[in-house]
Amino acid sequence: MESYYLWILIFAVAAYFIVTDNSIAAAVFYLSKLAYAYIYRQWWWLTHNPRNPVVKYLIHRNSVNLAEKMMEDIKKDKE
Repeated sequence: MESYYLWILIFAVAAYFIVTDNSIAAAVFYLSKLAYAYIYRQWWWLTHNPRNPVVKYLIHRNSVNLAEKMMEDIKKDKE
């Protein structure tokens, strides 16, 4: 028996239980939401972690740009 027949059988049994029992359908729904939240949390941490060199560079660049704009405003106010 080939492996894809086994996978089809597993998914068919799971689909049968999901269709026939509302509590299993709710559990699958909430587990999918939980998996999405976990993946999103990991993605957010990867893109916002200050130890990440790319994020560290972006923070530095934004700080330098903000400092330059503030200096321009201060020079305009003094004149």
